[in-house]
Amino acid sequence: MGRPALEVADVLRKYGPAWRAEQRAHLSLAQLKVMSAIEQCRSAALGGHLLRCEGCGTDQIAYNSCRNRHCPKCQSSAAKRWLEARQADLLPVEYYHVVFTLPAPIAAIAYQNKAVIYGLLFDVAAETLIRIAADPKHLGARIGATLVLHTWGSALTHHPHVHGIVPGGGLSADGQRWVACRPRFFLPVRVLSRLFRRRFLEELELAHRAGRLRFLGEHAALADAATFTRFLAPLRACEWVVYAKRPFAGPEAVLAYLSRYTHRVAISNSRLLAIDERGVSFRWKDYRAKGRTRYKTMTLAPAEFMRRFLLHVLPGGFHRIRHYALLANGARSASLALARKLLDVPAAPAPSSADDLADDAAPRFICRHCGRPMLVVEIISGQRAIRAPPLPLAA
Repeated sequence: MGRPALEVADVLRKYGPAWRAEQRAHLSLAQLKVMSAIEQCRSAALGGHLLRCEGCGTDQIAYNSCRNRHCPKCQSSAAKRWLEARQADLLPVEYYHVVFTLPAPIAAIAYQNKAVIYGLLFDVAAETLIRIAADPKHLGARIGATLVLHTWGSALTHHPHVHGIVPGGGLSADGQRWVACRPRFFLPVRVLSRLFRRRFLEELELAHRAGRLRFLGEHAALADAATFTRFLAPLRACEWVVYAKRPFAGPEAVLAYLSRYTHRVAISNSRLLAIDERGVSFRWKDYRAKGRTRYKTMTLAPAEFMRRFLLHVLPGGFHRIRHYALLANGARSASLALARKLLDVPAAPAPSSADDLADDAAPRFICRHCGRPMLVVEIISGQRAIRAPPLPLAA
């Protein structure tokens, strides 16, 4: 595939400098670093390699990637590496896709409290799945789950939710048998929704009492405990969206899904349609509509496009893919080995040293003209390291 005709980087390079100067008091250091990384990605600023084809002698320059997790160009290789590591974890059972979504009022305060509220979203969603699955009235098993955080809607609005990928069953309490869920049915979503709502609001109140939440601008009054309690009251009665999709059609479908979702960013370059005097135009999906009418085009002013894109920058060090219970990093190997034993399926094969050597020997760069390997003949030094661009001093 060739380079996309339009990129998010094009918007940031063209309109970013002036917009940063206007918004310097409203952009975080993390957002500035993301802008800088995407602008410099695969450009001479980061350096690269001069390649020469060993077949036809063609020279080509390959510039380095920024490797920022918010960059649309840098996620495909990261997703591929992650998927290869996860492939051995799949069990020969049905897998279910469960989504937990925060209501709009919580999403509104989450933007000012990303680390706390996104962290609660992860942990409470996982706790909800684990507790309901352990209840003998529902499944009566110890399950595992992989959760992936998305913070956007298709129109780049702030819409925090987690996608859960869950095996259709788990280990019995004594660890002596595999307990499978009913065919094509995982857990009752209404029960999941009620527990998720109750536990999330309990944890949110605890975070408020502990002084872990901050409120600015129009939400400043919520710093008061009584005002915050009144703010939460309607949320105890409204429906919280939790839904389960149909089970995947085998492990291959799980991997195909994960390849699209685990390392996705707020908008891919392929969705961009135009950058012109009208603004930035892109494709989006209106989930309220049906059929073909749900696919629409939206045009935003460059400043609004950049604002929406940067809404989804995560706090430094925040993990957007997390594994729980049987799939938690510390217990995954032992839990999956026991599950395979109880399911009477072979253990996952470990890659042989020969396979590793073969992978290492595979050419990294291929000539687009003749298909032969391209060799690095020169290292091109970068002009500067990725950092937040300097902002002009106030007059």
